[in-house]
Amino acid sequence: MKFNPEDFKKTKHVDFDVLWDKGREVLTNLNTNRKYPRRSISSGKLHPVFDTIYRLRESYLRLGFDEVLNPLIVDEKDVHKQFGYESLAVLDRCFYLAGMPRPDIGISDERVLKIKQLLDIDDKRVEEIRQILHSYKKGEVEGDDLVSVISHRLGVSDSAVGTMIECVFPEFKELKPEPTRRTLRSHMTSAWFITLRELWEYTNLPVHLFSVDRCFRREQQEDATRLMTYHSASCVMMDEDVSVDDGMAVAEGILSQFGFEDFKFVPDEKRSKYYIPDTQIEVFAYHPKLIGSNTKYSDGWVEIATFGIYSPTALAEYSIPYPVMNLGLGVERLAMILYDATDVRALSYPQFLQYQPGWHISDHKLAKMIRIRSEPKTRAGLLIQNAIIRVCETHKNEPSPCEFTAWKGELFNRNITVNVIEPEEKTKLCGPAAMNTIVVNDGNILGVSSSKNIEAIEKGVHTNLSYIDAFAAKAASEIENELCSGKDETAYRVRIIKTPAEINLEIQPAAQRYITNHNKKIDIRGPVFTTVQMKID
Repeated sequence: MKFNPEDFKKTKHVDFDVLWDKGREVLTNLNTNRKYPRRSISSGKLHPVFDTIYRLRESYLRLGFDEVLNPLIVDEKDVHKQFGYESLAVLDRCFYLAGMPRPDIGISDERVLKIKQLLDIDDKRVEEIRQILHSYKKGEVEGDDLVSVISHRLGVSDSAVGTMIECVFPEFKELKPEPTRRTLRSHMTSAWFITLRELWEYTNLPVHLFSVDRCFRREQQEDATRLMTYHSASCVMMDEDVSVDDGMAVAEGILSQFGFEDFKFVPDEKRSKYYIPDTQIEVFAYHPKLIGSNTKYSDGWVEIATFGIYSPTALAEYSIPYPVMNLGLGVERLAMILYDATDVRALSYPQFLQYQPGWHISDHKLAKMIRIRSEPKTRAGLLIQNAIIRVCETHKNEPSPCEFTAWKGELFNRNITVNVIEPEEKTKLCGPAAMNTIVVNDGNILGVSSSKNIEAIEKGVHTNLSYIDAFAAKAASEIENELCSGKDETAYRVRIIKTPAEINLEIQPAAQRYITNHNKKIDIRGPVFTTVQMKID
């Protein structure tokens, strides 16, 4: 349906905050009325790096800097302009971009024959393919649109066109990327020169700009302190008179907002070519949170930023007539301090467990990662589930053979009776493990009896799930499914269980992996021996 602005103007104002609160209220009530809520409602969790980026952006804005988006792709000639004789060393750490060439593909008589056989088309359609391939070569048809364009013009399926290209035109398979002279920026400096070149002629001084964005560096390898892609929180000040004092002021203004209390400014021995000699300064900041930490910053001091005044020689390459102060700060380094991290890989990529030597899931979190697998979908199904639980809890020790009616009523327009039965002699309605509950104790998931395993029950975290809860949910779900299939009666029985799935429990993969990696166990074995029967009245 096409959007019409005039129709939108006629609609009443919608308060989305009210709708959101109402939606949360509905979901909360739904989960409250369910015996086993499927999900909890809570706020999401910020990633440490992006949380730090957000705070840095606010800090720069509070200091009066305007935010810009700097070019990410930089031609190598710009690197030569900025770094001079250092450019070769810089380019060695740059990622160069490459692109796939567009081959000039001819259609020989032999290929025409194959195309006709594969697509069942005539000479006129073959000529259309020839024209499309010519347009592709000239860049008028994009590579990712080639299959769909041929398919649309010829009226054949995408899969048939894909098969034809694969069988008739091996040139596409043999294509190899061709390198360009363009790079992904390895320093935000490379982009600042390009941005300032465009701005200085029509922007009033002073110019205060910042950008928090990604840079790419072709490290020999990634380790606890280095990544091939990182975030730089960088700023520039351009005016008729800027100095090292401005860099000190900005460094203090930014870092003090993160709790740093004192600062040391030390000349940087690296002496980058694009800075005026003796203006390249390293910023060491003191943070009381670091005192006594298990990091190399246990004395409270950490190198956190670098600033300097751009060289007039480098600025002249871009016809920039005013002096420029540049300050750069590594976002990940700051985030490591704020989040007490010792490995930048673990901080940036917590989803990769190989970077998490101290990976730990608490018993409370493990308990939340266990749930009932199959549940009834209807209100009547929920009533059946709860009725089965009540009967089993009340009559679990009744000697067999025995039978108890749990529920009678209408489901899917059919009157049914649900019974809990035990037809065998000399036993009980429910097996010894039917009332076992699931607890998590020291990373182990256990099925325990209230009359036994006292220590696990007292020390463990209870999931509020029992075997009979999970069994009844599955039985009610099976009754719904069998009625939908047109059956007049069904029986669901569980005997001795050995795995969670056999009693209708599901443990999230992360929890299973954690238990395996830490040599813990999942032990819910036990004799349940409970049967539910459904009949049409």
